[in-house]
Amino acid sequence: MKNKKELMEALHLDNQLTLEDMPDLDLYMDQVIQLFENKYASSKRNEKEKVLTKTMVNNYAKGKLFFPIKDKKYSKEHMILISMIYQMKSTLSISDVKQTLNQLNSGITEENLDLKQLYQTYLDLMQNNTAMFTRDIEEQIEAVRSEAEQLENADEEYLEQLLLVATFSSMSNYYRRAAEMMVDKIGKKGEDKHEA
Repeated sequence: MKNKKELMEALHLDNQLTLEDMPDLDLYMDQVIQLFENKYASSKRNEKEKVLTKTMVNNYAKGKLFFPIKDKKYSKEHMILISMIYQMKSTLSISDVKQTLNQLNSGITEENLDLKQLYQTYLDLMQNNTAMFTRDIEEQIEAVRSEAEQLENADEEYLEQLLLVATFSSMSNYYRRAAEMMVDKIGKKGEDKHEA
C-alpha cells in the first residue's frame, strides 16, 4: 500500500448523517432517499450502488424495524433510525438489526425516549472509532509491509495487498461476531422480560 492517506480519504470515514443534516420537518419517502443519497454518495463502492431505495424503506417498515409513519411522512426520529439501520445492515442480518432496535422503538413510542440525544452520543462514538480505526489501519499496513518484504521471489506489492485484504476481512469478522453476540444478549434479555 503506497499511500495510506489516499486510502483513508477514499474511505470517507467522517461521512455520517448528523442531526443538523436532517430537517426538523417531516419528509416524504423520495425526500428521505435523496437525503441519504446526497450524504452517502461518496461512500458508495460504484455508481450503480444505491444507498437507499423505496423497496428497502418499505421492507424496513413492513419488518417493523422502525415505528409506524404518519401521513406517508418520515419524522426526524425515523431518519435517525433509518440511518442506524443503514450503518448496521452492512454487517448484521436484518433480523439482528430488528432485534437490536425493538426496545429502542418501544422506548420512543411508549416512554418518550430522547432519540436525538442517543443518536448524538452514537455520532460522538463514531468519531472516536474513526480515530482508532485510522491508527489501527496504519499499524496493520506497517506490519503487513514488514512481513511482505521478507517473502522471497514474489510480487511484493500484490502480496502486500493480498495480506491486507485477508487481515481486514479477519478483523471485520471479529467485530461482526462480537456484534452478533451483543444482539443475542439483547434478544435473551427481551425474552426474559416477556417470560416475567
